[in-house]
Amino acid sequence: MIKREKVTAFALVALDVPLKKLFAYALTGPIPAVGSRVLVPFGPRRISGVVLELRDDAADFKGTPKAILAVLDDLPPLPAETLQLCQFVAHYYHYPIGAVIAAALPKVFRSPTVFREPAPSLVYFAEDVAELLQQIPSRAPAQRRVAAHLAVPHTPAALRRLHDSAWRWVKVWHEQGWLQSALEAKVLAKASDNLALNAEQSQVLTELTGARGFAPFLLYGITGSGKTEVYLQTIAQVLARGLQVLVLIPEINLTPQLEGRFRARFPGVPMAALHSGLNDTERAVNWLSALRGEAKIVLGTRLAVFTPLPQLGMIIVDEEHDPSFKQQEGLRYSARDVAVYRARQAKVPIVLGSATPSIESWANAKAKRYRMLTLSERAVPGAVLPKITLLPVKNVGLVDGLHVMALAAMHAALDRGEQVLIFLNRRGFSPVLQCGECGWMACCTHCSARLVLHLKERRLRCHHCGYEQAITPACPDCGNHDLKPVGQGTQRMEESLPLHFPGKKILRIDRDSTSKKGELDAALAQVHSGEVDIVIGTQMLAKGHDFDLLTTVVVLNADTGLYSVDFRAEERLFALLTQVAGRAGRRELPGEVFIQTAFSDHPFYHQLLARDFAPFADRTLHERQMMLLPPANAWALFRADAPELEQALSALAQIRACIAPEPHLLLNQPVAATMLKKAGVERAQLLIAAQSKVQLQAVLDEALPTIAALKLPKVRWSLDVDPIEV
Repeated sequence: MIKREKVTAFALVALDVPLKKLFAYALTGPIPAVGSRVLVPFGPRRISGVVLELRDDAADFKGTPKAILAVLDDLPPLPAETLQLCQFVAHYYHYPIGAVIAAALPKVFRSPTVFREPAPSLVYFAEDVAELLQQIPSRAPAQRRVAAHLAVPHTPAALRRLHDSAWRWVKVWHEQGWLQSALEAKVLAKASDNLALNAEQSQVLTELTGARGFAPFLLYGITGSGKTEVYLQTIAQVLARGLQVLVLIPEINLTPQLEGRFRARFPGVPMAALHSGLNDTERAVNWLSALRGEAKIVLGTRLAVFTPLPQLGMIIVDEEHDPSFKQQEGLRYSARDVAVYRARQAKVPIVLGSATPSIESWANAKAKRYRMLTLSERAVPGAVLPKITLLPVKNVGLVDGLHVMALAAMHAALDRGEQVLIFLNRRGFSPVLQCGECGWMACCTHCSARLVLHLKERRLRCHHCGYEQAITPACPDCGNHDLKPVGQGTQRMEESLPLHFPGKKILRIDRDSTSKKGELDAALAQVHSGEVDIVIGTQMLAKGHDFDLLTTVVVLNADTGLYSVDFRAEERLFALLTQVAGRAGRRELPGEVFIQTAFSDHPFYHQLLARDFAPFADRTLHERQMMLLPPANAWALFRADAPELEQALSALAQIRACIAPEPHLLLNQPVAATMLKKAGVERAQLLIAAQSKVQLQAVLDEALPTIAALKLPKVRWSLDVDPIEV
């Protein structure tokens, strides 16, 4: 007879399953602490979970709870603050707590297997970079670019991000005695010097470093005003108090440049980078160093907002307006908003920085909920904002997509030895492949979208679902073989420019040209070193980059934001164009920006030319208040995907019927999504607008249990609180 082990207590465990509940498990051995990672049986599987509560009984669990299989020792118990933050996110965004905790953890801690940290890795650096460069021939520019980075210590992982072959080269240089190595924590390189601050920067620094307790700041500074230098000097004073700093940035492509600057300023300070460019082990090691208090600076993208920091002293959210801070799939949370809540929870200051703050943050500053700090001049003495010129293209003959005045300005800049950026936020060769006889256009069979022509790869691709096919040799409707690309993409611009600028080095930087690890860093290094004359870039280059020789920017296809159905379109276009223009003339060299437009008399462009974001933000905020648009009220969006639109609309109608009408609550009718079909399913949406976030949350709390009980076959629905895409 098998002896049953005695149950000493019960644990309520959060599991990564789509159910908004905790699961009771029996404890037959040592009692784990709340926050511990445990291995439990779940149906036929063994899965990992986190203990959220210990009890003497099994709560409302029906039946006999199964026993916890093991307490996994690879993760210290999560702090109470982290668990409370996850519970807030689960409640506010109405998402299962187990799935929230799973999203907050590195991937290795969602696995039922035990993670073991690798031994500490060495870092490699050159005590004399000039001497190292003398050993590398000039005919090896890629090796020289890697060598130039070695003034700052780099791990093997960081080296691989610079270039696919960087680690192989460094091993050879190290064997030949040209490089030094040490344990990462032991390296104490010379710190880069603080830059002199102007009067405005000094005032902002005084405000930030004097703040104690929860203090939200909106740092509104024009492009090139030295916000990063203010961040660095503020962080130095926080570190001097023995505290940690969390820095959030919107996109991975900004991480290497900013990380390099941070490491150069704080060479002896342990730092953890957290972003999707790291492998699972790297991310887990960095995350654990933050949890243990070893990493004093955590620099990361959206998910880093959940990183446990036992000595948190300040949070900085750079480019706070950026839509990338909002997750668009699964757990649809705003990292910026969660960061503000976390700062309040931890009673620490938070800085939201931007040259074009979001209207939500602008409204909070106007209402005195945030303290606004302003940097109105460029940090480099003598540097001024670039001049913006509109180039009307209506009824004007363009030369390979470029206005003749834009071509002339580019020639002039190149003759002066300066760099030019052509900003075209459209990948591929052309957005449309069309038949000149019958008008047929290549469309995605899975989405309500056209296929984009990628001529170099001889493929047609959908940029929404990833579907691709070979280029159609003839029109499927009429048989015509003369199919023509319509419109301009970055590949097409790259192909045409050498005809106008022979002998000039032209570099395209977009997601297609930088898809492999290290390619983006290598491309940016070429621009920084002056090897490139003309850069063709997409939104990847719009913000955060500082190129000394770049003086002239030409913006193509800017008008698309003027006729969007999204009420935030002008706000985003203003931000994008301001950021793009901010790449020009950031040093002593004056900058010029040329925007090609078919609507040069549009009021939007008159405000852009005024170079003052404040009046634009004030007008936009007033319009939204008059029209009861966010942030003047609170929105939630139910989305439904189904094989047929009618099924999705019917499901949303049933969801709508579960919500009780009340004053100041607007229940719209279900409608088809702007892009009806995506990835093979048809989509619809239901918008709810409430007078306040409190009212919206109360309505959702009451309705969601009923909604969850609905039988909606063949329909997948989701809820997005505070949606930014409608």
